[in-house]
Amino acid sequence: MYKLLIIDDERNIRIGLKAMIEREYPSLYSIRLAAGGVEALELYRDERADMIITDIRMPGMDGLELIQELNRSPLPPAVVILSGYDDFQYAKEAITYRVREYLLKPIVREELYQALNRITDDLKQEHEVNQELEKLNKYKDEQAADQLNYIFLHPDIPELEIRSRCAKAGLHLLTQPYVTGVIQGEPRQDSDFKKLWAEHFTGENSIAFTDKDRNLVVITSDESLFTDFIVYAQEKRLHVGIGVSAVNKEPEKVKHSYFQAKQALKYQILQAKKDASIYYYKDVNHLTMPQGLPEEEIRRLANLLGTGRKQEIQELWHCIFNVQTIKRHNISYLEQLSRLVNELVFDQVFTSYGEASVEILKSYKKIGYLYHSETISDYIHDAEDLLLRLDGYIKDIKEAHIGHAEMKAAIEYIGQNYDKPLNMATVSNHVSLNYSYFSETFKHFTGMSFVPYLKKVRIDKAKDLLEETHRKVYEIADQVGFENVKQFNRVFRELEGVSPMEYREKTWIHFK
Repeated sequence: MYKLLIIDDERNIRIGLKAMIEREYPSLYSIRLAAGGVEALELYRDERADMIITDIRMPGMDGLELIQELNRSPLPPAVVILSGYDDFQYAKEAITYRVREYLLKPIVREELYQALNRITDDLKQEHEVNQELEKLNKYKDEQAADQLNYIFLHPDIPELEIRSRCAKAGLHLLTQPYVTGVIQGEPRQDSDFKKLWAEHFTGENSIAFTDKDRNLVVITSDESLFTDFIVYAQEKRLHVGIGVSAVNKEPEKVKHSYFQAKQALKYQILQAKKDASIYYYKDVNHLTMPQGLPEEEIRRLANLLGTGRKQEIQELWHCIFNVQTIKRHNISYLEQLSRLVNELVFDQVFTSYGEASVEILKSYKKIGYLYHSETISDYIHDAEDLLLRLDGYIKDIKEAHIGHAEMKAAIEYIGQNYDKPLNMATVSNHVSLNYSYFSETFKHFTGMSFVPYLKKVRIDKAKDLLEETHRKVYEIADQVGFENVKQFNRVFRELEGVSPMEYREKTWIHFK
C-alpha cells in the first residue's frame, strides 16, 4: 500500500480526489488530506508519504514552496501538481523541483489515473532497485563492520594488516580526507533511528556500520552529513548524540579517528538536557586535567554519613561536583571524580554495613556508572539523594545500637589497650560475646569493622603525638601498637593520604 497525501485549499476538491482514487484503487493507497502547505508539511514530518498531489495556488505556503521543503528530505516523495492555470512558468519551475506529473483543473479522471499508474510503476521499479541495492549495501556494510570492528577491538595490529583490513572495508575508496562519527540513540527509538541511518549515510563517500556497543559508526568524507542528520533528527524529536573526530587523511589511522569520536561523544552528558546534538573532538581536545582530585573532601563526605548533618553533606557534595569546574576540564576529570566517589564512599558503605545497605544501593545502581545518567545534573541529583538516604540509614543503625553496654565496654577496652597486641577474639572474650555476634554488632555500633576501627584509633593517637611531641616516627609507631614503622607508615598514608612526617610538617607549619 502506498501512502498518498492530497493537498488543496478547496475542501470539495480534496474529498472528490480521495473518493475518485479509492473507487479506482480500493486497497492500493492510504490517503491523508491537508488544506494547505503548512499542514501538509506537518503531516509529512509525522509520517512520510510516497507521493503527494498538491494544488499550486494556496494561501500561506503554496504548492511550489511545499515541494521545495519536501525536497530537502533524504527521500522526497513523488509529486503530482494540480493547477487551474495553464501557466508555462509554473510548469517550468515545477520541472526544476523534479515534479513527476502536471495536471490541469478541472481534473480529467483518466488523466489522473494514467498519472498515478505511471508513478506507481516508477515506484515499483525504484523499490526493486532499492532492494537490490540494500542487499549489496548490507553485504558491503557487514564486510566493513567485520574489518573495522576487528581493528577497533584488537590492540597492536601490524600496520600492514590494518591497511589490508581498511582496504577490504572500502575505506580507500573514500574521497580524502575523512572524519569518523559515532552516533548514539536511545534503544526505544531503534526502528526510527535505523530508518534515518539508511536514508542519510549511504553513498560512495560514506561507510556506515554498528560497533560492539550498537552505536552507528560513520566514516565519511562529507562532514555535512552529520549536521543534516541532526536537523532531521530534531524534526523527528529523536534524542541523538553524535561525536565527530578531527579530520584524518590516513586510512590506517581509522582506529585513532574512531576513539576521538567516542571521546567527543562523552561530552553530551554535560548538556542541560539530552537532545539531538553534535560534539566535535576539535572543540574539546584542548581541555586539560586539573592538578589533582578533591580526595580529602570526598573522604570527609564519607565520614559525614550517619551524622544527620544533611545540609553539610549537600554543601560538600555540590562543592566536590561543581558543574562549572567540571565543564572547564577534560571529561576524564568527571570520570575519575565519579570513580573516586564510588571507591571512597559507596563501596565503603557496602563494606562496612553489608547486606542491608545493598537494598538501598540496588535502587541506585546506575550511580555506579557515570554514563547511566543522561546528564550531569541527573547524576548529581541522584547521587545526592543516595547520600542522604545512606546518611539516614547509617544514623538509624548507630542509634539502634547506642545502648549496647557490651559495645561501650569494648570501645573503652580498645581505648585503654590500643598500644598492645589486639585482635577481635581478645576483645570479644573481654566483653563475653560470641565472636560472630560481636563482629556484626561492633560493625553496626561503630559503623566500621573491627580492624579498620582499631587502625583508626591508633592513627588518631599517633596524630596527637605527631602534633604535640618531637618523638621520632618509629617511636610513635611502637607507642600506638604497630609492629613496625613500615606498617605504621603504610596505614597512616592509607587513612590520611600523607606520610606521618608530611602530616607533622603540615600541622607544625599551620601552628606556627
